[in-house]
Amino acid sequence: MELQHSPDLWPHAPSVPRPRDHWPARLALPVGVSASLGYDAVGTSREHGERIMACLPRVGCVFAADELWWWIVPSGSHIGVTWPAGTRYAVGARVADPPGTRTRPSLRPGGPRLIHGPDGEWPYTPPIPLYVVVCRLAGSTPHWSPGSPT
Repeated sequence: MELQHSPDLWPHAPSVPRPRDHWPARLALPVGVSASLGYDAVGTSREHGERIMACLPRVGCVFAADELWWWIVPSGSHIGVTWPAGTRYAVGARVADPPGTRTRPSLRPGGPRLIHGPDGEWPYTPPIPLYVVVCRLAGSTPHWSPGSPT
């Protein structure tokens, strides 16, 4: 029996995932916002999010999805730090629903929505002040190791 080659029915376009791909959706930044450093996202509870917003002098893009708030930070903001339990870190700002939460249809079609835009053209919340506030709210001691990826 000879194997036959069948053409790939799905074009290879990096911006359009194939239907069989199960990659989480990436948070889309507002038009006109420059993310030249790349971007990741830090997820916190909504309750912590409200307190963080009040504590930080500068806040970038923040998205809300059900009970999580997602803070846009520069790519690699997880390197050398240990984000506390209860915090989620999404490399490339690709966020997915936590396991077991998709048992019913989403109440918010389209996924997370932007609830706070940046004051300027940079989407970032400064990661170190965010990290310190998140640790404090979680009751943990900030811990970082410069030069050692975690």
